[in-house]
Amino acid sequence: MVKIDATYDGNLRCTATHTKSGATLLTDAPTDNNGKGESFSPTDLLATSMLSCVMTIIAIRAEKRGIDVNGMKGSVKKHMAANPRRISKLEVSISLPSGLDIKDRAWLISEGCNCPVCFSVSETMEVDINFD
Repeated sequence: MVKIDATYDGNLRCTATHTKSGATLLTDAPTDNNGKGESFSPTDLLATSMLSCVMTIIAIRAEKRGIDVNGMKGSVKKHMAANPRRISKLEVSISLPSGLDIKDRAWLISEGCNCPVCFSVSETMEVDINFD
């Protein structure tokens, strides 16, 4: 079990603390929802979770097979919908390092697409994961 504590700091900003490590992060309401947009919004964190989870799963699997994926990069585009306000689509792009064996590359892609965040989000949210 992981515990995260949060404090509402006012002005639509929260500070969350990962209790095991003490690491903190700020969230801020986005500008299109009365906030200042000065930090990650809660929905930005979900999008970031998707991206970093796929990349982390790829790195874990690669390490077990002795495959070097240092230099892997990624990005995510988050699309919002209204009524109810929600994330409607995530477009995830991942660039694996060049020089990977074609079989290793295919295997890593299939493993990355099976990350826990992918299995945890609503089926009503469209998720497109593309590998360069």
